[in-house]
Amino acid sequence: MNETDEKEKNDAPAAAESNHDSIDRIIEMGSTYAGGDGDKFYCLSIIGQIEGHYVLDNTQKTTKYDHLIPLLVGLEESPKVDGVLIVLNTMGGDVEAGLAIAEVIASMTKPSVSVVLGGGHSIGVPLAVSAKKSLIVPSATMTIHPVRTTGTVINVPQTYHYLSDMQNRIIRFITEHSRVSEDRLRQMMMCTEQLTNDIGSVIDGEEAVRCGLIDGIGGVGEALALLRKLCYGEERKDGEPSEDSHTGTRQK
Repeated sequence: MNETDEKEKNDAPAAAESNHDSIDRIIEMGSTYAGGDGDKFYCLSIIGQIEGHYVLDNTQKTTKYDHLIPLLVGLEESPKVDGVLIVLNTMGGDVEAGLAIAEVIASMTKPSVSVVLGGGHSIGVPLAVSAKKSLIVPSATMTIHPVRTTGTVINVPQTYHYLSDMQNRIIRFITEHSRVSEDRLRQMMMCTEQLTNDIGSVIDGEEAVRCGLIDGIGGVGEALALLRKLCYGEERKDGEPSEDSHTGTRQK
């Protein structure tokens, strides 16, 4: 047995263990490590409904904020990760939980790119714009509407002020992390001509880019190329990251 065969034999158990870990990570968290030679990317999916303080039934696809936030903190500190790819196909969900996840993503120093596939509705809008750069496929849609609540509502002024304050926080976050103006965002949010049972707007990928909500049109390939550029720059050689690979400031 030559030296190469010996090395391959020794590496085989480690490779098998790594594959099992990747499969388990996809099953449990919908996430995995991604990237080619020299790339150290992590792919994180936010799908279905954002689950907050109350556990949803097992017939729904959910993203649990109590799982995602510690994972994001770990990615920020991990030497194995240079950048994070965030894949979104969400119907929205718990407002506070979604906004908390968005704030964590926005506060990370490592480069991040989000790509909206299918839909980025409701609280999915702040999640989409929270990354350093955002992309959307042409066929995807985003629903923009005022804050809504379910269950018992106490008909007092304090309830109105609470919902109004929450809506203003969401608007402020979106406008601070994208190029859409507050007036345009409020106009889309309060539109009465599109939704049959509610007020708001449904926009496709191209409109999301035109209004400044999302940075550009693109799918997974374009998102990975953009993340590679943010992490390593255009002058990377031989798969080696540049010295500023962990910087990554918002360019909006």
